[in-house]
Amino acid sequence: MRVYVPLTLPGLAEAYKAGQLGAGPFVAYAVTPGLREWYVSDDIEELEYAALGRAALASLRLLAAEPGAPRRRVVVAVDVADRAVSADPDRGLDPAALGEVRVATAVPLGKAASVHADAADAETDVTAAVEALPAADGGDGDAQFVVDGAEDHELLWFATQEIRNLVEGGA
Repeated sequence: MRVYVPLTLPGLAEAYKAGQLGAGPFVAYAVTPGLREWYVSDDIEELEYAALGRAALASLRLLAAEPGAPRRRVVVAVDVADRAVSADPDRGLDPAALGEVRVATAVPLGKAASVHADAADAETDVTAAVEALPAADGGDGDAQFVVDGAEDHELLWFATQEIRNLVEGGA
């Protein structure tokens, strides 16, 4: 199963140094029944893109908890065994948890398929989105518009061989 793991650049650097994602269990995003129902599509590529988007939003939330982290969303796409992934059916239809799954154990970074990250030119909009998150969560429509503005920046695709350049600031 392909899962999308939300990170920050420091989180990616830590995973690169450790050679693995998470210590288990950790949160990721995938095509779940709730996501399928919400997105109303049978196209797996569209559904995986939606799961990637959910992980990008989770990365934004991680940035809010890491004030010193560069304001760039990071998501690692990794394939894991189906048995290593579980979804909470009670949270499955919660709009805040669409696509959310738990990966039971650490995953070798070598199993990653790709890394997706913001370009440096997204930092201003991502910073604004991070600052607007609390108000957006409280129902402020203007703040939600600012948070949604981060989605205007497509995450760039990086091969796993490029992780070193990403964490060393070269990309």
